[in-house]
Parts: sequence; C-alpha cells; structure tokens
Amino acid sequence: MPPTQPRSASIDPPLKPDGPSGGRQFAFLLVDKFPMFSLAAAIDVCRSANRLLGHDFYRWTTVSPDGDTVIASNGLPLKVDYSIADVPQVDILFVCVAINLEFPGKSKVLAALRNWGRRGQALGGLSVGSYLLAEAGQLDGYRCTIHWENRAGFSERFPDINCTGNVFEIDRKRYTSAGGTTSIDLMLEIVRGDFGANLANAVANQFQHERIRSAGDRQRVGPERDLTGKSEKLRKIVELMADNLDEPFSAVQLAKMAGLSVRQVERLFLRHLNVTPGRYYMRLRLERARELLRQTNMPILDVAIATGFTSHSYFAQSYRLQFGRPPSEERRTTY
Repeated sequence: MPPTQPRSASIDPPLKPDGPSGGRQFAFLLVDKFPMFSLAAAIDVCRSANRLLGHDFYRWTTVSPDGDTVIASNGLPLKVDYSIADVPQVDILFVCVAINLEFPGKSKVLAALRNWGRRGQALGGLSVGSYLLAEAGQLDGYRCTIHWENRAGFSERFPDINCTGNVFEIDRKRYTSAGGTTSIDLMLEIVRGDFGANLANAVANQFQHERIRSAGDRQRVGPERDLTGKSEKLRKIVELMADNLDEPFSAVQLAKMAGLSVRQVERLFLRHLNVTPGRYYMRLRLERARELLRQTNMPILDVAIATGFTSHSYFAQSYRLQFGRPPSEERRTTY
C-alpha cells in the first residue's frame, strides 16, 4: 500500500471571485539597508493572492538606483531586476528605503520619481519611503503616512503635507504605509479593491492576520502605546495629546473634549496607565523632542518650542529628568 501523502494547503480549489482581467505589475525600489520585513510583507500578500486565485494576477519586480545588488537592513543581499533608469511600465512603483535617506544615486532616483509623477503614474511608499516621495515633490496635495518614529521629523520638514499617522493611506494614485505589518494591510486593501473582501480575508487568514486594519486605523503613538482593550475615552484623550504637542491642552480642555470631569480623567490614567495625565502628556512631548533631535538639525530652542516649552532651561531640565542627559548631549550622540 503506498504511503499516505501529507495534505497540502494548495489541495483546495482556487477561489474564483469576480475581478479585473489582465493583471497588476508592481515594482519595489530598494536602496541599501532597506527594511526587508516591509518588502516581504507586501510581496507575500501578492504571492498568496495568486495561489488562492489559481493564476499569477499579481506580478512584481525589484529595482535599485543602479541595478546593483542591495543589502537589506538584516544584512541579506538581494539581486534586483532593473536600475531606476530601466524600470519597465508598472501599475505602482513602491519606494522602500532605509532610515538614512542619503545614499549613492539619490539624485537620479529623485529625478526618476519626479518624472514618474509628471506622467501621472502611481507611486507608493513603505515605511520611510514616504520621505523620499515627499523630497521628490510627489506627496504635495496628498494624504500620506509614515512610521510613527519618523513622523515628527517628516512633519517639521514638510509641514504642508498631511501626514495622518494612520497605518496606511490611499489617496488617488499615492499609496503609503507605516511599514512592518502595515504593508500587509495596504496590499490587502489593494486586493480587496480588485477582488472583494472574501479574497482579502482569505489571504489575511494565510498569515494569521487576525484583523485587516483600515486606512482609518491609527498607528500606535509610540513606545508602550498599546491601548487595546482600554477605555475609549482614554484612547481619545491620548490621541488628542499626541496630536497637540506644540500647544498642549490644559487638563480642563482635555476633560471637556472627552466629556468627563478632570477628576474622572485622572482616575482613568491612574487605573489604566499608572501615571497622572500631566506626567503622561509631558512624556509624550519629551519623546517627540527626542525624535526631532535625532531626526532633524533643528536648533534646540526650536525643538523646545515645537513640543510646547516656552523656556529653554525648563525644557533642558525636563529632558534630563526623563532621559538622564541634556538635549545637547542627545544631539552630539546622534549626529
């Protein structure tokens, strides 16, 4: 008797949803130290969708500034298919770059992105890729998002661009995500638009992706900001704080906007976060200041003002108490 063959996941018949004919072609522009996870998450959604469809509707190619092999942030080399000058016509060109946005060939990449935009082509950014799109002038007049860690520096550099802080944004021909697992959500939204929710959910299930986030879902505000399961009022207050760091609201204003008393707000923070609202708000402001010191060349006084401090000495004192060193030392260490 022949041995029993193990059941394969692909033994099930492919889904046959209604969808567009033809197919979609994506290109991913990569530079050294690009985040491998953001790239792999995006591509694997396409691969899984193809498997469930039973044919290769989604196709992809990789690009670098000169067509040379690139090294991911985890040290793995990746041989690409094209240089930016030779990239073929695709439906969306996604930019996937490193935190360090200075790299060989940057000028030709920016020129190519501008040319792509002038031709009315679709562009996307994964994680910090939005920064490069903005430098090329391709996010003017569009909503976008970027990883929370880089949002402060992005907003200071490009104050007129609406960077929402959501997990992903699709605004006409601009597709941006905050990186990491949000690349999955962005690509699942593209799949949903092409073939409907059934296929998108089936792909999500392949990755044990419990819930497909929408463009309206916000990123975590920063470290230790997981408020899942906490009070809706508490989440609203924290979002108000995070969106108003340069001109902080008073305790009375926050309570009024949440429909609570000041005492009720204090109890919420002590019960769920074991800290007073004022101390929590101060920590948010100081963490934003640290991001600005690390990501920009703004004068320290300007950083203080941008995070709601009117006194340089009070800012320096508060910063030292929070992080154990003055702002000037943070700047010397970073640059």
